[in-house]
This record gives sequence, structure tokens and C-alpha cells, in this order.
Amino acid sequence: MSKKIDTGVFLTENHPRIISFSSVVGSKEGQGPLGGCFDEVIEDSHFGEDTWEKAESKFQLEAVCNAIKKGNFVKEDFDAVFSGDLINQCTGSTFGLRNLEIPFFGIFGACSTMAEGLLLSAIAVESGAVKRAVAVTSSHFSTAERQFRFPLSYGGQRTPTSQWTCTASGAVTVSGTDRSGIEIAGGCIGKITDLGITDANNMGSAMAPAAAETIMRYLNATGTTPGDYDYIITGDLGLVGSQLLIDFVMKQGIDISRVHKDCGSMMFDPDKQDTHCGGSGCGCSASILCGYFLPRLAAGKIKNILFAATGALMSPLICQQGESIPSISHLVHIRKGS
Repeated sequence: MSKKIDTGVFLTENHPRIISFSSVVGSKEGQGPLGGCFDEVIEDSHFGEDTWEKAESKFQLEAVCNAIKKGNFVKEDFDAVFSGDLINQCTGSTFGLRNLEIPFFGIFGACSTMAEGLLLSAIAVESGAVKRAVAVTSSHFSTAERQFRFPLSYGGQRTPTSQWTCTASGAVTVSGTDRSGIEIAGGCIGKITDLGITDANNMGSAMAPAAAETIMRYLNATGTTPGDYDYIITGDLGLVGSQLLIDFVMKQGIDISRVHKDCGSMMFDPDKQDTHCGGSGCGCSASILCGYFLPRLAAGKIKNILFAATGALMSPLICQQGESIPSISHLVHIRKGS
């Protein structure tokens, strides 16, 4: 069973293992600095489908099937899948995975959903109720733009603080019985944080306080310092939010600048790809975790990371009514298995 050490902070006792993982991205993501890290780069944004929503579902299904196959599993080996996305009612997940026949939990944490899925997978496996689980998320530039901002045909000007929603998906298998692989050592369940940001094109500023709160809570509860980790990873604060996070934490006497990496800042080349402040979306941190960081953990190139995905819990309707943007950050402590 997991051991609670502070409010929302726990350490695992049986150390659930990440056995396999897969990343699938779109063409723009494949042209970025990390393009060679992903399992698949899909050049067609429609992925052979007639709508972008169907395409996102296919991205997610592809990532799950790839992860299952890479772990030498079949779908019957899994007791649960924790899945979410940005489309209304998580339709990218439900329509994408409906034929898998794996017991399904639909979850929503906006861009923090991958960390939320990993936390829930670890807790379910630790409890003994689930033998193996899959955590998966996805996003698609065109589905997100249509829902949260403007139709693509509108041709609206993007503001300097805006981020580019990634067309991507990442999937991870988590096991309580297979003892090889990468360990989930603990986690921190995020608290909803709201400092009154109302600009839907400045999500990095809205999410940075949540990331700072979660990271500080985990460091304080575990008695660890930034130097104990190879990386403290956020997703997806982008260029503006990343600097704000460093400033927020520095005000509390902690310097994370040397070990901090942000998936939104890593995905694109801002000078060549015109993405302004970087990437965002559920699939951004999920695909970079699965394509870049987990392979390095598996190979022993790094040994200890904190993965603190961040999410802006905004609703277009509520934003139009003048509400601010509440945000959240869930953290997963992942390390090289012993």
C-alpha cells in the first residue's frame, strides 16, 4: 500500500513499475528538436480520418496499442485504462478506446492529465485491485483550437504569450507484478490554484503557481532538494510560465533552474516553427515523457526525475463569463528501477 507522508503526498511501498511506453506525434512535432525521439510521426493531421476529432482518437489508440505491444502484452493483460484529453466529455479517449474492451476510467486534468493518470494507475496497482493499468492522454492542435479559441478558418492573430497545442499522444503501462522496469516511487496530488489570470492565451502564467505549490510540497514532505533529481520536469508552462515557476520557487529559497525542464519549451524550435511560447496540450508532456525521458531512465542515462504536469482547468463558456483560470499540477516521482 502507499504511505501518506503529508497532505496529498505519498510514497509507494511496492514501487509499481513502468514496463513500456509509446509516443505518437504529428508532423510539426516531428520537425521539432525532439523529432527523432518519438515512436511514430504521423504526417497526415487527419490520420486517414474525415475529422480531426476522429484523428485524435486514432492517435490515442495507436499509442496504447504500441505500448501494449512493446511490453509483450495483449489487451487482456490489463485491468484498467486511465485516459483523458481536451475535447468535450473526453470524446478523444472514449471513442478512441471503446473497442479495446479494457475497463475504462475517463479522467480530466487538462494538460496535467498524464501525471494524473500515472498517479491513479500507481494507486490502483498498489491497492491490489488492478494488476496492470495503462495511462494515456492525447491532444490535437485543430480540435483544441476549434473548442478553446477560434475556428482555424477565422485566421485570428495569435498573441505573443500563446502556446501551440501539440498533436500528440503518449501511453504508459504500469504493473504491480512485473518487477523489471522503471519505478514510480511516489507522488503529489495537486491542489487547485487560482491567482486570477483571465487571459486564455497566457496559460503558462496561470499554471506556474500550481506547479510551484506542488513541487515545493513534495520537496518539503520528502526532505529532498532539487539536487537530488536529474530533472524536475513540468508540462506545459512554455517559455513565460517556466521563468515564472523558477521565480516563484526562488522566492521560497529554492533554486530549481539547473534541473528544470519544461515539455512545452522543449517540443518546438520557437525561432523556426513560429510557436511563440512553445507547446501545450495533454499530448505534449505525455509524448515527451514517453519519447525522451523514460527511454533515458530505462537506459540508465538518468536515474531520478520529478514529472509535474500542469493543467489550466478552463472552460471556454466560463471564461466568456469573466471567470479566471484555475490550474492544477500533479507530480509523479519516477526513478530507475533497482
